[in-house]
Amino acid sequence: MLENFRNKMRSLSKSKHIMNKVIFLKENILMFFLIILVFFLDRYSKNFMLSNLNENLIYINDFINFDLVWNTGIGFGFLSSSSSLIYNTISIIVGIIIVALIYISLKSDKFDKTVFSLIIGGALGNFYDRIFFNAVPDFIDIYYGNFHWFTFNIADIFITIGVICFIIKGFFIKDK
Repeated sequence: MLENFRNKMRSLSKSKHIMNKVIFLKENILMFFLIILVFFLDRYSKNFMLSNLNENLIYINDFINFDLVWNTGIGFGFLSSSSSLIYNTISIIVGIIIVALIYISLKSDKFDKTVFSLIIGGALGNFYDRIFFNAVPDFIDIYYGNFHWFTFNIADIFITIGVICFIIKGFFIKDK
Protein backbone atom coordinates (compact mmCIF):
# COMPACT_ATOMS: atom_id res chain seq x y z
CA MET A 1 0.00 0.00 0.00
CA LEU A 2 2.83 2.40 0.84
CA GLU A 3 4.51 1.57 -2.48
CA ASN A 4 1.24 2.24 -4.31
CA PHE A 5 1.01 5.64 -2.59
CA ARG A 6 4.62 6.47 -3.58
CA ASN A 7 3.92 5.52 -7.20
CA LYS A 8 0.87 7.80 -7.27
CA MET A 9 2.93 10.66 -5.79
CA ARG A 10 5.65 10.15 -8.41
CA SER A 11 3.00 10.12 -11.12
CA LEU A 12 1.49 13.36 -9.78
CA SER A 13 4.93 14.91 -9.58
CA LYS A 14 5.64 13.96 -13.21
CA SER A 15 2.24 15.31 -14.29
CA LYS A 16 2.89 18.58 -12.47
CA HIS A 17 6.34 18.81 -14.05
CA ILE A 18 4.88 18.22 -17.52
CA MET A 19 2.16 20.84 -16.92
CA ASN A 20 4.79 23.36 -15.83
CA LYS A 21 6.74 22.70 -19.02
CA VAL A 22 3.59 23.15 -21.13
CA ILE A 23 2.79 26.44 -19.40
CA PHE A 24 6.41 27.59 -19.83
CA LEU A 25 6.33 26.70 -23.53
CA LYS A 26 2.95 28.36 -24.06
CA GLU A 27 4.07 31.60 -22.35
CA ASN A 28 7.28 31.71 -24.38
CA ILE A 29 5.44 31.12 -27.65
CA LEU A 30 3.08 33.99 -26.79
CA MET A 31 6.11 36.12 -25.88
CA PHE A 32 7.70 35.32 -29.24
CA PHE A 33 4.52 36.26 -31.14
CA LEU A 34 4.23 39.55 -29.23
CA ILE A 35 7.86 40.37 -30.08
CA ILE A 36 7.18 39.60 -33.76
CA LEU A 37 3.97 41.67 -33.72
CA VAL A 38 5.72 44.72 -32.23
CA PHE A 39 8.64 44.31 -34.64
CA PHE A 40 6.36 44.14 -37.69
CA LEU A 41 4.18 47.06 -36.57
CA ASP A 42 7.36 49.09 -36.25
CA ARG A 43 8.71 47.91 -39.62
CA TYR A 44 5.40 48.63 -41.34
CA SER A 45 5.17 52.16 -39.92
CA LYS A 46 8.77 52.96 -40.84
CA ASN A 47 8.43 51.53 -44.35
CA PHE A 48 5.22 53.50 -44.85
CA MET A 49 6.83 56.72 -43.65
CA LEU A 50 10.00 56.19 -45.67
CA SER A 51 7.90 55.62 -48.77
CA ASN A 52 5.59 58.58 -48.21
CA LEU A 53 7.53 61.25 -46.34
CA ASN A 54 10.42 61.71 -48.76
CA GLU A 55 12.10 64.04 -46.26
CA ASN A 56 9.02 66.31 -46.29
CA LEU A 57 7.10 67.47 -43.24
CA ILE A 58 3.50 66.27 -43.00
CA TYR A 59 1.41 68.62 -40.87
CA ILE A 60 -1.26 66.79 -38.87
CA ASN A 61 -2.45 69.43 -36.38
CA ASP A 62 -1.12 72.00 -33.90
CA PHE A 63 0.49 69.29 -31.76
CA ILE A 64 1.83 66.57 -34.04
CA ASN A 65 3.67 66.34 -37.35
CA PHE A 66 5.37 63.57 -39.24
CA ASP A 67 8.91 64.69 -39.94
CA LEU A 68 11.63 62.20 -40.89
CA VAL A 69 14.80 62.45 -38.80
CA TRP A 70 17.66 59.93 -38.95
CA ASN A 71 18.92 59.10 -35.46
CA THR A 72 22.46 57.67 -35.16
CA GLY A 73 22.43 57.67 -31.36
CA ILE A 74 20.32 55.78 -28.88
CA GLY A 75 16.98 56.93 -27.44
CA PHE A 76 16.09 60.55 -28.15
CA GLY A 77 19.28 61.07 -30.16
CA PHE A 78 21.46 60.65 -27.06
CA LEU A 79 25.06 59.69 -27.95
CA SER A 80 24.62 60.65 -31.62
CA SER A 81 27.96 60.74 -33.33
CA SER A 82 29.46 60.73 -36.80
CA SER A 83 32.20 58.40 -35.56
CA SER A 84 31.75 54.88 -36.91
CA LEU A 85 33.67 53.51 -33.90
CA ILE A 86 31.16 55.01 -31.45
CA TYR A 87 28.20 53.98 -33.64
CA ASN A 88 29.44 50.39 -33.98
CA THR A 89 30.24 50.15 -30.27
CA ILE A 90 26.76 51.36 -29.36
CA SER A 91 25.24 48.90 -31.86
CA ILE A 92 27.17 45.99 -30.35
CA ILE A 93 26.10 47.01 -26.83
CA VAL A 94 22.47 47.29 -27.96
CA GLY A 95 22.69 43.80 -29.52
CA ILE A 96 24.12 42.35 -26.30
CA ILE A 97 21.38 44.02 -24.25
CA ILE A 98 18.69 42.54 -26.54
CA VAL A 99 20.16 39.04 -26.13
CA ALA A 100 20.34 39.54 -22.34
CA LEU A 101 16.71 40.71 -22.26
CA ILE A 102 15.61 37.63 -24.20
CA TYR A 103 17.45 35.38 -21.75
CA ILE A 104 16.02 37.20 -18.71
CA SER A 105 12.51 37.15 -20.16
CA LEU A 106 12.65 33.38 -20.62
CA LYS A 107 13.21 33.08 -16.86
CA SER A 108 10.51 35.63 -15.93
CA ASP A 109 6.87 35.41 -14.92
CA LYS A 110 4.01 36.03 -17.33
CA PHE A 111 3.69 39.79 -16.65
CA ASP A 112 7.41 40.38 -17.03
CA LYS A 113 7.50 38.28 -20.22
CA THR A 114 4.81 40.50 -21.69
CA VAL A 115 6.61 43.70 -20.73
CA PHE A 116 9.97 42.36 -21.94
CA SER A 117 8.30 41.38 -25.22
CA LEU A 118 7.25 44.99 -25.83
CA ILE A 119 10.76 46.23 -25.09
CA ILE A 120 12.49 43.50 -27.11
CA GLY A 121 10.17 43.93 -30.11
CA GLY A 122 10.80 47.68 -30.18
CA ALA A 123 14.53 47.27 -29.59
CA LEU A 124 14.76 44.73 -32.42
CA GLY A 125 12.97 47.16 -34.74
CA ASN A 126 15.45 49.91 -34.00
CA PHE A 127 18.39 47.48 -34.07
CA TYR A 128 17.31 46.33 -37.53
CA ASP A 129 17.48 49.95 -38.71
CA ARG A 130 20.90 50.43 -37.12
CA ILE A 131 22.21 47.44 -39.07
CA PHE A 132 20.54 48.06 -42.44
CA PHE A 133 20.31 51.88 -42.57
CA ASN A 134 23.13 52.89 -40.19
CA ALA A 135 20.56 55.08 -38.44
CA VAL A 136 17.07 54.81 -37.01
CA PRO A 137 14.27 56.67 -38.81
CA ASP A 138 12.25 58.70 -36.32
CA PHE A 139 9.19 60.53 -37.62
CA ILE A 140 6.67 61.37 -34.89
CA ASP A 141 7.14 65.02 -33.88
CA ILE A 142 5.03 66.13 -30.91
CA TYR A 143 5.16 69.78 -29.98
CA TYR A 144 3.41 72.70 -28.37
CA GLY A 145 4.19 76.17 -29.67
CA ASN A 146 7.96 76.34 -30.03
CA PHE A 147 8.62 73.36 -27.72
CA HIS A 148 9.26 70.12 -29.62
CA TRP A 149 9.61 66.81 -27.84
CA PHE A 150 12.24 64.42 -29.18
CA THR A 151 11.21 62.91 -32.51
CA PHE A 152 10.46 59.19 -32.08
CA ASN A 153 8.97 56.14 -33.80
CA ILE A 154 6.61 53.25 -33.06
CA ALA A 155 9.42 51.09 -31.61
CA ASP A 156 10.21 53.86 -29.13
CA ILE A 157 6.55 53.91 -28.05
CA PHE A 158 6.59 50.16 -27.25
CA ILE A 159 9.94 50.43 -25.45
CA THR A 160 8.61 53.34 -23.37
CA ILE A 161 5.38 51.51 -22.51
CA GLY A 162 7.43 48.50 -21.36
CA VAL A 163 9.74 50.62 -19.20
CA ILE A 164 6.79 52.51 -17.67
CA CYS A 165 5.11 49.18 -16.83
CA PHE A 166 8.27 48.04 -15.02
CA ILE A 167 8.45 51.32 -13.10
CA ILE A 168 4.79 51.07 -12.09
CA LYS A 169 5.25 47.44 -11.07
CA GLY A 170 8.31 48.36 -9.02
CA PHE A 171 6.51 51.11 -7.13
CA PHE A 172 3.01 49.77 -6.78
CA ILE A 173 2.88 46.00 -7.19
CA LYS A 174 4.38 43.88 -4.45
CA ASP A 175 5.69 40.41 -5.31
CA LYS A 176 4.21 37.51 -3.40
